[in-house]
Amino acid sequence: MTHPESPLVLKSTEDGITTLTLNQPERRNSLSMAMLQALSGILEEVASDEVTRVVVLAAKGNVFCAGHDLREIRGQLDHRAALQEVFRLCSKVMQQIVQLPQPVIARASGVATAAGCQLIASCDLAVASQSARFATPGVNIGLFCSTPMVALSRNVSRKHAMEMLLTGEMIGAQRAEQMGLVNRVVAEEDLDRTIHEMASTIAAKSSHTLKIGKEAFYRQLEMGLADAYEYTSEVMTANLGAADAQEGICAFLDKRAPEWKDR
Repeated sequence: MTHPESPLVLKSTEDGITTLTLNQPERRNSLSMAMLQALSGILEEVASDEVTRVVVLAAKGNVFCAGHDLREIRGQLDHRAALQEVFRLCSKVMQQIVQLPQPVIARASGVATAAGCQLIASCDLAVASQSARFATPGVNIGLFCSTPMVALSRNVSRKHAMEMLLTGEMIGAQRAEQMGLVNRVVAEEDLDRTIHEMASTIAAKSSHTLKIGKEAFYRQLEMGLADAYEYTSEVMTANLGAADAQEGICAFLDKRAPEWKDR
């Protein structure tokens, strides 16, 4: 069990890769207000951390995240303001992940349900173990997974999202990969190695370029086609003025490895 004084979210950094680990396995790493506050605070720290180039979001135990803490929710059923604050903070955390300058990779091991599935969907990339399972089962208890739906519907097709939301059924890792919820499925023993290789590959790029690209990716998704092309053309023009873009072009033409200045 987690010691009462243990951090709800563990943080470790090595070679530019910061791993954030949900650390309350005895409560299925549920997104209680305390967990959401801890996660929000640490994401805020990472956003301004110049050492971190890639973030890995992991969890201790057999459950990645069971979603909202229903016992906590039950105690607030007569307090609308308290309930609104839970969903406001949860929505903030999901947006913090999307808006983080660094790419975020979910280490999807175990079960991720409801807002836990939302957490996986909010990450930029996700690698799952073969035993991982996912669901948005709110419909089974009379509480439609409306906020998880936001991240889910932006990562998988409408038909697949509606299937998960309407049936509430658990899906396996292979099905999640087919649907686009995760990028890769690997054996449990290969999970950490695969994620480290992916994170290391990304960490070797210019962090300035990654920041530009990640922000542009999510912004253009919300635009019409013509506006998206106009916006990304401006982004590329500005990107070419960056030192790393100029270094990268010269290095490519000179057939040498680039030396990034991260600006």
